[in-house]
Amino acid sequence: MRKRAFSLILFSFLLIYALPAGAVYKEERKWQDEIIYSLMIDRFNNGDTKNDKDVDVKDPLAYQGGDFAGITDKLDYIKDMGFTAIMLTPVFDNEDGGYHGYWVNDFYNTDEHFGTMDEFKQLVAEAHKRDMKIILDFVVNHVGPNHPWVNDPEKQDWFHEKKGITNWNDQSEVETGWVYDLPDLNQDNRETRKYLLDAAKWWIQETDIDGYRLDTVNHVSKDFWRDFSKAVKEEKKDFYLIGEVRADQPTVIADYQETGIDGFMDFPQNASMRDAFSKPDQSLNFLFTELDRNKKMFTHPELLGKFIDNYNMTRFTHEIAANKENPETRWKLALTYMYTTPEIPIIYYGSEIAMNGGNDPDNRRFMGFNADPVLMDYITKISEIRQKHPALMKGELELLHVNDSSAVFKRTFEDDTIVVVINNSSKSQTIDLDADKLGNDKELRGLVEYDLVRNNDGKYSIIIDREKAEIYTLSDKSGLNIPYLVVTGVVIFVFVIFIVFILKRSKRNRSFQ
Repeated sequence: MRKRAFSLILFSFLLIYALPAGAVYKEERKWQDEIIYSLMIDRFNNGDTKNDKDVDVKDPLAYQGGDFAGITDKLDYIKDMGFTAIMLTPVFDNEDGGYHGYWVNDFYNTDEHFGTMDEFKQLVAEAHKRDMKIILDFVVNHVGPNHPWVNDPEKQDWFHEKKGITNWNDQSEVETGWVYDLPDLNQDNRETRKYLLDAAKWWIQETDIDGYRLDTVNHVSKDFWRDFSKAVKEEKKDFYLIGEVRADQPTVIADYQETGIDGFMDFPQNASMRDAFSKPDQSLNFLFTELDRNKKMFTHPELLGKFIDNYNMTRFTHEIAANKENPETRWKLALTYMYTTPEIPIIYYGSEIAMNGGNDPDNRRFMGFNADPVLMDYITKISEIRQKHPALMKGELELLHVNDSSAVFKRTFEDDTIVVVINNSSKSQTIDLDADKLGNDKELRGLVEYDLVRNNDGKYSIIIDREKAEIYTLSDKSGLNIPYLVVTGVVIFVFVIFIVFILKRSKRNRSFQ
């Protein structure tokens, strides 16, 4: 009887606290809603020491032991931070020394250092059980330096003539030259093209992956990418393609969207974010100028990937440290911007511990799970905020204020409005917003620092500390919620009557014993 009474008591309290909750956003998840965790397989987690061939943890250019089993073991770790997709470096069998995955030896096998095909399938299946997607890096531009095809007389026309790139403004050279002296595949050869397309389709059929990150897109002809996009999208509904076009000018990147590739790594934003957030008192204005430009140049700007770190550049923490700044403070501002502006956030492994690292291979250090997770709680919090508010994934962006070191912007989707304040200054600031931009009978409720701002004489005055950010939800001005109080009172009254009844019945039962 007591257990039953306790259950009913618990139910009553849960009912009370559930009453004021708003409607949950349940529209089918799209790629623009994802938050991606990017990792290098060999450098993440060693889950199976039996495949530790050639491992030398003292040599940064040698295998470190990361594998599929290690990633599977850490799926809950990744999911708990709010990530909904994982982007992996290539899994294909590589030549000796190809710990990074980009010296492909066999497109139809996994690398023995990472694990078996069955272990990779298990990784994908376990991710899907957790409602997480897997994006696989696919390389079509080149193979490993000593690939058997290179010396096969029957495969000579599978490659472009061995030569470097001397004129990077000559697209023909860019597409046919050997990058980093790696054998450059000739996708115009019918057999080569068929082999690559068949392999790309095979991985989808065999493993049920959800997307490809396409390496060195601008080194391969658009004609090939059109065929590639069509082929893989026929294999699986909503299969996502994100391309790597290393270019400072968005016009160069946007030129490839006609190929059917969904989104691209946003390199211009990467450079701008590093300039803006690696030290204080930097203007944020150009960041929003670029977002506005992307909106005009791309058919689907929401499918671009916003990143501040990857395996080809020094770690963001390295730049912060070089400026003698606090990594935690600087990272929080950058992350807030990444999670609250349009495009898909892509976070490089180790960012949650503010991992340091210089040039390759120092930027590919083994993940330190025992290190202080200085940013893990913050990433978790802003992930929750992003996923609860459709305005942050689908909403239009309106810049309300910007000066030399701070910005305020609003994002709105249907009845959900979010206001974000970023103070990139070394001094506290007071920012006044006209009430006509937000509404007179509203209030701003902070979701990070829990600040509350109300309309005062036609102004919303936001006081923000130095190097801080806040994410506000725009809500109706709070006051007495009469319907809620009435319902709550009824529930409490019924609850008290029930307890009295239980106590009297219990007392009566004891008197008969």
